[in-house]
Parts: sequence; structure tokens; C-alpha cells
Amino acid sequence: MTDERRPAAAPVPPAPAGLRERKKRRTRDALLRAALLLFVSRGYERTTVDEITDAVHVSQRTFFRYFSNKEEVAFAVQDLVESHFVAELRARPPAEGPFEAMRAAVLAAWDTIEEALSELVPVDLYMRSYRLIESTPALLAVHLRRSTELEERISRLIAEREGLDLDVDPRPRVAVAAFSGVMRVTGRLWGQGEDTSVAAIRRMTEAYLDQIGPALATHWRNPPAGDGP
Repeated sequence: MTDERRPAAAPVPPAPAGLRERKKRRTRDALLRAALLLFVSRGYERTTVDEITDAVHVSQRTFFRYFSNKEEVAFAVQDLVESHFVAELRARPPAEGPFEAMRAAVLAAWDTIEEALSELVPVDLYMRSYRLIESTPALLAVHLRRSTELEERISRLIAEREGLDLDVDPRPRVAVAAFSGVMRVTGRLWGQGEDTSVAAIRRMTEAYLDQIGPALATHWRNPPAGDGP
């Protein structure tokens, strides 16, 4: 009697680890881009996880494999931008003073932001999402908390650069607080303006940072009209 059973199919070899990782990265990046596009077009609070996954044609389970919630995806690019700034700060020459190093690092970070984000999202989409964070109360509250955490991270980096004990010497935290205050002001004012370009926020950042010294001068008041020199 002839055996008509089909031979067992040969096992399919698993995809190489590098290929699997690239596929996972593409899925995560697609979810991130879809989420940001929906956030800036529909609003953060009106966008659902279902809408994000539908845009990428994946399941909710897939979304939660990469992001724990909408908040995490909303700040994913901001995480990258902040890490980019910290890397620029670490690379500053030791001869630069703390404030000079922070100023140079943030301007260099804006100058190279397009390159840093090129494989993830268009710069324009990031800038629009940054503006969304500044104008959405739920996201702004998270942004302020995250900014406090970043300030502490930068303070420790500055203390390390200067060979200081952060728990004893308050100067790193004072310098970083002044720097971060300017960053918050420029971010808010840029978000309220009409020019949403990288060049616009860079110009504003540079101009405001350059006013810290004059702003801390002893006297600001113009002399009363009619008073001589």
C-alpha cells in the first residue's frame, strides 16, 4: 500500500536577530509618527489608542508592546531631543564655564536637530508636537515634572565637569535653574508666536540667554525724565 501522507514541512528558520530588531524598530517608529500626526491634527486628548493602531494597521496589543500609554508616546521624541542636548553638553570643552557650556550646547543641539531626528520624524512634526505640549494642560504638567528631573540630571553633570560635590555646593543647581528658566520662557513664547521654525526658537533662545547677565545687574531703571547723567 502506497503511503500518500505528505512529508512534514521543513521548519522555517527564525529571522536573524538583526532583521527582527529592524522590524520592531520600524513598527515602533510608525506608531510614533502616526500618534504625533493625530495629536497635532486632532488634539492629544481626543486621539485614542485605537485610532493610532488603525493608522498603522496593528493591534492594541502591539501598541502596548512599545508604549505603556499615550503620554509615553507623546514624549518619546522629546526624550531623544533632551538626550541630544545632554550629549552636546558632555562634549563641550572643559575650559568653558558652566553657563557658557550650557549655552553652546543648546544652540548646537538646535543646529543639529534635523540630523538627530532624521530617521525618526520630520523636524516640522517634532516642532508641532512640542508646541502641542506647551498648549495642552495635561501634557504641560508632565513636561514641567520632566523638566525638574532633567534639571537635576544636568546639575549633576555640571558638578561632575567642575569637580564639585552637588550636595555641598549649590552653584550647579543655581546655574541650571537660571538656564532652565530661560528655556521655559522661550519655549512658551515661541509656542505662542506665528513662526514655528527651528530658526525662530534658536534665535529667541540665544537672545534670551544673552540677557541673563544684564538681567542680574544691580540697577535696571532708566533715570527719570529730565535727570542728567
